[in-house]
Amino acid sequence: MQALIISNFLLWGVVLCLLLVILALSRQIGVLYERVAPMGALTMDKGPAVGEPAPRFELSDLLGRRLTIGERGQHSQLLFFLSPTCPVCKKLLPILKSVAGTESAWLRIVLASDGEMPEHLAFYRQAGLERFPYLLSTELGMKFQISKLPYAVLLDESGVVRAKGLINSREQLESLFTAKELGVASVQEFLAAGVLAAGGLAAGVPAAGVLAAGDPAAGAPAAGQPATGAATAGTFATAGSLQEIRISRKENSNALVG
Repeated sequence: MQALIISNFLLWGVVLCLLLVILALSRQIGVLYERVAPMGALTMDKGPAVGEPAPRFELSDLLGRRLTIGERGQHSQLLFFLSPTCPVCKKLLPILKSVAGTESAWLRIVLASDGEMPEHLAFYRQAGLERFPYLLSTELGMKFQISKLPYAVLLDESGVVRAKGLINSREQLESLFTAKELGVASVQEFLAAGVLAAGGLAAGVPAAGVLAAGDPAAGAPAAGQPATGAATAGTFATAGSLQEIRISRKENSNALVG
């Protein structure tokens, strides 16, 4: 009997230890998630390229409101292509509503699709999307060469395409805004540029705007000495810039919610 009691105590001790290990691992996963650079939207190499003017359209939405796509204005436009039969699109609708509020100072969201009016109008009202213009235009999708959904195209105040990509999460949606802020076509391009710059430093080749090795003002290693530390720092600095932007946007969102 005494042996059974002791074995039970030992078993509960093991269970408690396992719980502590699981909690510690969960905390580390959270820390790693915050440190890892965000995964950007997957850019399809079709349609107007980033940096090109968007095709201009003058259309009426489901409620008869006139809207011009690709015009100069005070706000950027986010064209969000979706479908009533797309499960991922429906999952992203609450995120779109949230983003419309947090980014309202500079952004206007426009929903776009094609098909029969009754189906889309029912979906529009059932999902409570009246705050967004909802365009039905086959030509609009063809001009931007949309082949997969949900897909988003970000136009700046001048009607120029600034970012685009396949969207599956809020992180990927906000990566379009980050790309616009950084002046790059995509987050992947920004990260790749950082890695290449870091690689150039490691090879002893100064990147644009970087002081050459051996320059006392830079505190860089002398010529012929490895610059591995500088390369690593450059890589982490790139990811750090993305993280700072992501945290800043998250703080702004929380402030508006609060």
